[in-house]
Amino acid sequence: MLEALARIIRTAAREELLPRFAVTERRYKPDGSIVTEADYAMQRRIAAELAKFAPQYPLLAEEMSAESQQEMLAVSDGGLWCLDPLDGTSNFASGVPFFSVSLGLLINRKPYLGLVYDPIRDECFAAVAGEGASLNGKPLRLGPVGLALRKVIAVVDFKRLSSRLAGVLVSSPPYSSQRNFGSVALEWSWLAAGRYQVYLHGKQMLWDYAAGALILAEAGGVAENLAGGAVFRRELQPSSAVAACDPLLFAEWKEWLRQHN
Repeated sequence: MLEALARIIRTAAREELLPRFAVTERRYKPDGSIVTEADYAMQRRIAAELAKFAPQYPLLAEEMSAESQQEMLAVSDGGLWCLDPLDGTSNFASGVPFFSVSLGLLINRKPYLGLVYDPIRDECFAAVAGEGASLNGKPLRLGPVGLALRKVIAVVDFKRLSSRLAGVLVSSPPYSSQRNFGSVALEWSWLAAGRYQVYLHGKQMLWDYAAGALILAEAGGVAENLAGGAVFRRELQPSSAVAACDPLLFAEWKEWLRQHN
């Protein structure tokens, strides 16, 4: 199933996204976020492909109306596709080569399958619950980082954090270095690949993390929300995310945040 889905996503991204990269016009949604014709074209393409590939599962996608999204959540207890057709639209529209396609499959209200594809690097991150994670078909498995928090690289989205927490992180960072890449699904996937070590994001939607959080978990990473609960919530309300490559580092990161949040 993963191989077939990867072929669908790869082909669609090459035909619908890459020709529009950095040349498509942007528009603004009511919440201020950017949307382009590439988002809509990719969503239409994947919706049509999934309707042929697995018609038993309805689709919830980012560029649907909130009413349609809520309807999908309400009627799809058995299974539900969750799609972000272009995660990192601001990067895409500006010519920054860091964006992705994210597709998750929820079965019985739990994440079952996740696939995140980076068409610039031709990297396909994937996972199935209980079966591990992979990058282009090769297993992804995180081991002990062996670094204290003060020595690691963090990816932090400051914009969606409280002003107090963001201020402390800027003035007294507990880590060595910080990044923010602009595609939530790829950020989860890069953490699963060990390309950085700790993560913090204050507000992401179901289609942002449905695939990526599963990929991290299956690779051996650890994640919670800022309140200490599960990141995954089968609802349209956003979730925060605190994550790390291994349990020891996660405990240190979580304790620092508890003291300063």
